[in-house]
Amino acid sequence: MSAPKVLHIHFGKEGGAERFFVNLAKAFDRRGVEQRFAIRPNRSWEGEIAALGPVIRDNYRYLSLSRFWLEWKLRQTCRTWQPDAILAWMPRAARAIPDWPGAVKMTRLGDYPQHLDHFQRCDALVANTPDIIKHCQGLGWKKAGLVISNFARPVTPKPVSRAAHDTPNDAFLIAGAGRFVNRKGLDLAIRAAAGVDGAYLWLIGDGKERPVLESLAQEVGIAERTRFIGWVDEPVHHLAAADAVAFPSRHEPLGNVILDAWQAGVPVVSTRAEGPDWFLRNETDGIMVEIDDLEGLTAGLQSLKDDPALRAKYAAAGPARLAEMFSEDAVVDAYLAAFRGELTR
Repeated sequence: MSAPKVLHIHFGKEGGAERFFVNLAKAFDRRGVEQRFAIRPNRSWEGEIAALGPVIRDNYRYLSLSRFWLEWKLRQTCRTWQPDAILAWMPRAARAIPDWPGAVKMTRLGDYPQHLDHFQRCDALVANTPDIIKHCQGLGWKKAGLVISNFARPVTPKPVSRAAHDTPNDAFLIAGAGRFVNRKGLDLAIRAAAGVDGAYLWLIGDGKERPVLESLAQEVGIAERTRFIGWVDEPVHHLAAADAVAFPSRHEPLGNVILDAWQAGVPVVSTRAEGPDWFLRNETDGIMVEIDDLEGLTAGLQSLKDDPALRAKYAAAGPARLAEMFSEDAVVDAYLAAFRGELTR
């Protein structure tokens, strides 16, 4: 097979998973892969995808009549374009996979599905950590389960000016990033930063819990030193301005923020959520603490503040681990092999 044709089906919104979707599609494009897409309309990243191939736009609400138009459109695309592979992103998109015999059909999972009902047309499940595949096998999955992880976007980190966010250059700056929901644990980042004398905190992202987090920053006395940055196209540039990254997730299948922090050469203090516990080695690549361990998270950040040599150690170790486990070439090669039908377990 020469460079394959790949039909992506993706109904995500905004966040790290969507950034990786764009990163991977661009990496495929650099390898000559011809691509088409079905996505939600009006995504902030839509223009980047549209530059790579034709786009079908629909919200894919299962009880909406537009669902039937979308499913017809996907079948029509398969008949006229004849893709070699169909890659759905997460369970919802898997429901829309056409029953097209000429393509390898896969669903890429970045989280733990509750059941396997949506994957009946799939030849393989692709997960970004081994634990997700193990979970699916525990649910009864008998077909191929592939572990193909993420890679950091190939950009050169350029630290954002601290002055742009009213932050002193000599302050110890902690950054956190992600969707503002309970599972990301950003409330712990606020409480921990408040416990590090004089520290400033940048929170990159947004979500339904923003008012709660803003109130918490007031409550613990760090509001004047906390900056709510919002969503940005390249979080790595904001992370690169920090002295440390706090990653306090309560549940995290992988942890793209850590990969971005490593790319930026910034040391990380992380909880032992599922993904980080797989790839981050405590006191080798960074500092790990138990989930919801506020005292440990605070102590880890304080140790980085107090010991520049320790910061330098982890700042050097992170990029090395990133190159070892999460290179773009290795990830793209694995997907291309899967598109060729090399679906080994």
